[in-house]
Amino acid sequence: MPNSNRHRAYRRFVLVLGGAAVLAGPLMAVAQSGASAPVAPPPLVALPDFSVLVEQAGPAVVNIRTSEKVRVAGAQVDEQMRELLRRFGIPVPPQRRGNPTPNPAPDDDDDDDSPQRRGLGSGFVIGADGYVMTNAHVVDEADEVMVTLTDKREFKAKVVGLDRRTDVAVLKIDAKGLPLLRMGDVTKLKVGEWVMAIGSPFGFDNTVTAGIVSAKARDTGDLLPLIQTDVAINPGNSGGPLLNLRGEVVGINSQIYSQSGGFMGISFAIPIDEAMRVADELRASGRVTRGMLGVYPDDVSKEVAEAIGLGKPQGALISRITPAGPGEKAGVQLGDVITKFDGKTVEKAVDLRRLAAATKPGSKVQLQVFRRGAYKDLTATLEALPDDRVPTTPEADTPAATGAQAWGLTVSELSDAQRKEMKVDGGLKIDTADGPAGRAGLKAGDVILSANNAEVKTIKQFQAALAKVEKGKSLQMLVRRGEVATYVVLKPGKG
Repeated sequence: MPNSNRHRAYRRFVLVLGGAAVLAGPLMAVAQSGASAPVAPPPLVALPDFSVLVEQAGPAVVNIRTSEKVRVAGAQVDEQMRELLRRFGIPVPPQRRGNPTPNPAPDDDDDDDSPQRRGLGSGFVIGADGYVMTNAHVVDEADEVMVTLTDKREFKAKVVGLDRRTDVAVLKIDAKGLPLLRMGDVTKLKVGEWVMAIGSPFGFDNTVTAGIVSAKARDTGDLLPLIQTDVAINPGNSGGPLLNLRGEVVGINSQIYSQSGGFMGISFAIPIDEAMRVADELRASGRVTRGMLGVYPDDVSKEVAEAIGLGKPQGALISRITPAGPGEKAGVQLGDVITKFDGKTVEKAVDLRRLAAATKPGSKVQLQVFRRGAYKDLTATLEALPDDRVPTTPEADTPAATGAQAWGLTVSELSDAQRKEMKVDGGLKIDTADGPAGRAGLKAGDVILSANNAEVKTIKQFQAALAKVEKGKSLQMLVRRGEVATYVVLKPGKG
């Protein structure tokens, strides 16, 4: 090989394998020419060692197993799919479990031969006297909850309380002197900061994964802004702690975002400060009490803000008002934009929902609304948000047992002002229409005047009319939309 060719080959080899050698020539040239040297890059920082954190925090993390007797025919469903749907933020029926194991082995301790639905999850100790925190969806509707500590001790747990809206639950086991985790300050959590998760993905106890905080205050939660991370979270991690490098809990691992069913680098955790506030209420009373304004807010678009003279897109645009609710009593009108709630700025619709929920029922709050080009102050007295715990019955599929819900309807009574405006003596406004009602073409805002030829002015009258419908028979209603009234026939069935 000629010398020139050998020289070129050597240079190519250096470029691929000798990165340091690539910089040597130019740097030497700069020094020889007398020019100032380039700014040195920042020193390399070693990756964190999580081993000490695992030794300290691991003993306070628990494994949770649940079982539920199948109560209705046809309930043998793909539990893995239910869990994945919930973790993507997609609503699923309430019989879903936390993080199920495929093909569970039979339990020799069962008292009967009823089929069982089983699940797995994680949790962590928040009270040395036996209090454990986990996700609500892990233990929701479970007949039995078993908690296993890292020292292999196993306890039957009592569900002290759960809150589906925030996905937080508190359990109690008969144990003392349990190891505790320190709670961190979420306000000091930074995007890019290292975090670690401990849990039981797919049933593998005390599995550790790590990553960084990808974003804060993601509006994927209904009442809570969530922490986004790239920590690997899989079925079974639900309810486990998210820890910072100081070994402090900053969140509860709850959801993932995925298009394939597997982890794709986006997971969400409930901020621990909010979770502990909910846990304290659950420990005190077994439930969480929230305030309600009785309005349905939407975000304000840029076009709407400019059109109404608001200037910039901010506030909560009121699209619906609960009849005789706190908002209507305070004088809130359709089309109002609520810009402040008790002195706090409302940037978007979710802010109004969260501020109202965080306020105790019975509290008087000041509202600033933007209406027809001017600001107006109103005073509202909040009511209690209805409990999210809905009892289930074996007859839940029959119209006679569940009333309006079986036909896909939720309704509310008309206010005196609405009756006067529509020139009617009674009627029920449709709030949502799904299932049979949706298939029949009914929509939110329609007004039901009669059901099976019985006039309805109150919800009680409507339920009484529905109770007389024989199972499997159709329901005929007189419905008004705008100025036009027509008869609509609803056929029973799911979908």
